[in-house]
Formats: sequence, C-alpha cells, structure tokens
Amino acid sequence: MKQKINLRLILIAILAVITTTIGITFVCYNIFQRQVKQDLRLHAQLLKDASVSDLVEKNRLQPSVDMRITWIDTDGTVLFDNDNEADMLANHSDRPEIEEALMYGEGESVRESNTMEMRTFYYAVLLSDGTILRVSTEARSMFSVFLTAFPVIGLVCILIVFLCVLISHLLTKQLILPIEELARNLENASTTTTYKELVPFVNTIRNQHENILASAKVRQDFTANVSHELKTPLTAISGYAELIENQMVDEEKQRKFAGDIRKNADRLVNLINDIIRLSELDQSETRSDFSEQDLYEVAAERVELLEANAREKNIELSLTGHSVRLMSNRGMLIELMDNLVQNAIRYNVENGKVLIWVSEENGQVVLGVKDTGIGIPKADQERVFERFYRVDKSRSRETGGTGLGLAIVKHIVELHDGKIELNSEVGKGTEIKIFL
Repeated sequence: MKQKINLRLILIAILAVITTTIGITFVCYNIFQRQVKQDLRLHAQLLKDASVSDLVEKNRLQPSVDMRITWIDTDGTVLFDNDNEADMLANHSDRPEIEEALMYGEGESVRESNTMEMRTFYYAVLLSDGTILRVSTEARSMFSVFLTAFPVIGLVCILIVFLCVLISHLLTKQLILPIEELARNLENASTTTTYKELVPFVNTIRNQHENILASAKVRQDFTANVSHELKTPLTAISGYAELIENQMVDEEKQRKFAGDIRKNADRLVNLINDIIRLSELDQSETRSDFSEQDLYEVAAERVELLEANAREKNIELSLTGHSVRLMSNRGMLIELMDNLVQNAIRYNVENGKVLIWVSEENGQVVLGVKDTGIGIPKADQERVFERFYRVDKSRSRETGGTGLGLAIVKHIVELHDGKIELNSEVGKGTEIKIFL
C-alpha cells in the first residue's frame, strides 16, 4: 500500500510538472508572439510616417540583425531591402502578407524555417503611393523554446521526484499509522479510529473477530466436554470388564456388571449420535430439503411412541391443538419433539404430567411443552440450551441424558428462523414454547 501511494504521488508530480511546463510555455510563447507582431506594426508605422523613399535616398536604412526592411513596388518588384541587394531578390507579389496589404491595406504572416527552430514574422503595410513597406524579424519557434527548456524541466522533475519520495514516505507513514494501531489493538473495544469513514469497517471486523474468538472458545469447551463425557462411560466399561476378566467377582455380580457395561455402551452410542447430529446441524445452512409438514400430525405420532416411556414413571402425556402446516423438514420436527418431550419426562416427578400443544399465534406456528417436574433455577435458565450444560448432572446421567438435547433443539429452531421462550420455577415445573 505504501509503495502504491508513493508511486502514484511521484507519477502525479511528474505529470503536473510536465503539463504545467507545456502550458506555461504555450501561454508565454503566445504572449511573445503577439508582442513581436505589435513591435513590427509599430516599426512599420514609424517608417511609414518618416517616408520610406526619403530614408532610402538618404541611406538611413542600414542592415540590422533585429529587423529586415523591404520596400516593394505595386507589381511585387523589390525596390529596396536592407539585408540584400534588391535586384537579387525574386518578385514578392505572391507573398501572403503582400497580397493582404494590397487588398486590405495591411497584412501579416508567419513562416517556419526548414529546421523548425526559427520562425519569421512578416508585417506589410500599403503606402500612400501604392508601394508596400514590409518589416520582418526572426524568433525562435515554440518547439525550439521547449527543447531549450527541457534540461531545466528534467532537473525540476528530478527534484520533484526526490521531494515526492520524501513527502510521500512521511505522508503514507502518517496515513497508515492509525490503521496499524487499530490492527494491533483490535480486541480492545475502547479503541477508536482517526478516520470516521473506517468506523463501519472497523465495527464489522471487530464483530467478526469477537465471533471468531467466541466460536473458538465454544469449540474448545465442546472438545473438553466431549472428552469428559466420553471418558466417564468408557472408564466404567473398562473397570467392569477388568474385574470380570480377572474373575474378581462372582457369577451374580458378573451379570450385574454386564448390565452396567450395556447401559454405559448405550449411553456412549446416544452421546455419539447426538454429537454427529449437532455437527450435521452446524453444517446445514440451507432449507433446500424443506417441504410442507403438519406439526400436529408429527406431535401426535411422537406422543404415541413416547407413551411407553411416560408410563414407566407414571407420567401422564396429553396433546391438544389442531392441524397446523409449515415449511420444514420432518426429521427435524421429530428430533425437536422427541428432545422436548423426553426432557419433560426425564426431569419430571413421579405421577407427574406433561402437556403438549400445537397452535398459531400472530401468524407463527407454536409448539408448547409443559411439565410438572423439578424446574430450572433462574440462574441456569439462560444456559440450558448450551452444549453439555446440565442443571443436575447426577440426575441427568442416571436418566440417560447426554446434555445435548436442548442444544439440538436450539439449532433446529435457528434453522427455522424461530425463537424459544422458557418459563420455569423450581419445584413447580417448566414450560417451553417454540415459535416457528
């Protein structure tokens, strides 16, 4: 970036110098040209007033390096020339300035030399006796003036380039410094930028930076939690298997340990399945597999299948509501329903109740699950949808919970652009409402 700024400043400076020089040369040369023509007119008028014929007779018109004076007859014959012998010069009747003088009383023209280095300015005036007085002078052409000035222009360009390198280095350093400071202190929320135009960009980058850090922490915590959750049943399985292998328990305890091994293996399978499902939901960003679904129909199907689990704890399941259709994925709706209802059964009390209802509110589909269970403390309510977060860790493991059910629910709701409302009171139960 610094190199680009430096290079562009140098190019701009060089172009500015060259353009300015050409412009000034053109303007000054035009002024010079007008002055030369004006001087020729003045000299011609003075000679006209002084009578050219008298001056010629008295030999008062001597050769001059500044001005050439020519006296021409009406037929174009040269009567006198102060630089050359008159009889040696060709007829001048075809010269533009002579033709104009004969027609309009005066005429002028400019002719280039063969080398383009000099220009000759001519001015002719008609005298009272019909003859013509012509004065002329040579001056350098604009091309010649520019070539003469070119070494000076080159030196100025070199000086300008040197100054531009120095100034652009200081300027770019000053311009870039606030950005570099910002990059070094991006994590500091109190850092402000010198350039107000960068504020939206800085806010976006800072938010992305914070999100990346937050995501990294979530992944780190998730990895640690997964390791811990997998280690517990694997340690139990390994311990039981070692006792049985070394014949350190009798046959009756072997059957009990075999049952514990199966329970821990089932827990591992459930845990791995939930982890895989969460990973799939994390990668799912489109709704290409969504189709029209009846949420009440899915709820009725799942309540019927979960009735057996509820009866084991003498818990009454009931479903109310009506048919409500929405664009969704049937598998996701089944997961959503199963996790909510199983949680309501798992954390309920003996002879408790679970009420499920499906309805519509303000154009949104609503799924509600309410239980009469142990409830969730106020301090834990904001965190229950985090991965592996458990209010009662020992109870969750005893009932077979993986700690990922509500995290899966949260992901599914987010994929539907929905929201979750949770109301709970310890000892009185929990109500969760899903808006899709």
